[in-house]
Amino acid sequence: MPAPHPQEFRDDAVALARKGDAPVSKIAKDLGISESCLRNWMRAADVEAGNREGVTAKESAELRELRKRNRLLEQENEILRRAAAYFAREIFPKMTYPLVRDLAADGYPVAVTCRVLKFSRAGYYAWCKDPLTDRDLEDAYLTNAAIDAHKDDPEFGYRLVADELRGAGHEVGDRRVWRLCSAAGVSSTHSRKRGSGKRPGPPVHDDLVKRQFTASRPNELWLTDITEHWTDQGKVYCCAIKDVYSNKIVGYSISDRMKSRLAVDALESAVRRRGGPQTVTGCVVHSDRGSQFRSRKFVAAINRNGLRGSMGRVGAAGDNAAMESFFALLQKNVLNRHRWSTRNELRHAIVSWIERTYHHRRRQARLGRLTPVEFETIYAVASAA
Repeated sequence: MPAPHPQEFRDDAVALARKGDAPVSKIAKDLGISESCLRNWMRAADVEAGNREGVTAKESAELRELRKRNRLLEQENEILRRAAAYFAREIFPKMTYPLVRDLAADGYPVAVTCRVLKFSRAGYYAWCKDPLTDRDLEDAYLTNAAIDAHKDDPEFGYRLVADELRGAGHEVGDRRVWRLCSAAGVSSTHSRKRGSGKRPGPPVHDDLVKRQFTASRPNELWLTDITEHWTDQGKVYCCAIKDVYSNKIVGYSISDRMKSRLAVDALESAVRRRGGPQTVTGCVVHSDRGSQFRSRKFVAAINRNGLRGSMGRVGAAGDNAAMESFFALLQKNVLNRHRWSTRNELRHAIVSWIERTYHHRRRQARLGRLTPVEFETIYAVASAA
């Protein structure tokens, strides 16, 4: 079953259809979807806006959340009841981890039990693997006490934390507290070293392009990058993916935050619009050394869809010059034309220019004075023949 279109792509498609500049069938064809699909999205948007009867996505999410919360409360009540009965028995020493194990065997999640009883989940799993000695158990209690003392006064170093522990009745030396605090990452805010500035991270892929921005067929080489622009409501970030063969923007994502999710959504949109992973397997995705493209989520998305990553050097704009040229066009034709008051206004302008002007009306010399859509149509006809 093909993956669903991203929500922002649906919202942009509905916005274009409601503008009324072209028939719904024409807009659906330009976006590569069926007319019935676009009309279903429009009906769903009417329900969300309150113009049509039905259950909105927010109401459905609230109902699911309430049911989930109800199940969680029932689990927490049962955990507290079982814990009260367990600690009321004459069992010494009072260890919580066996109780957690018994509850897990009855189907209660370990994360919920540890949260309710205020114990470390990592400590429980370590205990299951290798039951703790008395010394280890005492260290665990001291570490928790040290973290609590440091949380109240973050400027405390290990000596002041040790004083707090001794004041609470623990018999512990400064050296032992230093060892426990070092292992737990507890340190005074005054002693933490601050870096002078951000340094570019290491590349997660080799440069497979070497500034050779050519392709003999679609889905052979994709370029991607992120641009930003101010509005009166704040910044808007756009991540776009271009197929070098036809210069067509095969995927994009627009958001008010520049996180790794922005690049992942653009990549998933490109894969979905190009027919799925089986169609784009082996395609090279080239980017700069931005943190969004080095993130684990983006790398996982590349591997999940059978793509090949490529990455240029630091501070070398020429390593991704073909993508920079597209953003220069976007800057000149849309972003810098006037001052934008809202993020949605700029979003709709970007989508409209890409889908209607750049893809269908802007002829390019490299493509023989054809538009990207015309160039790919001719290739599809030739391939079929």
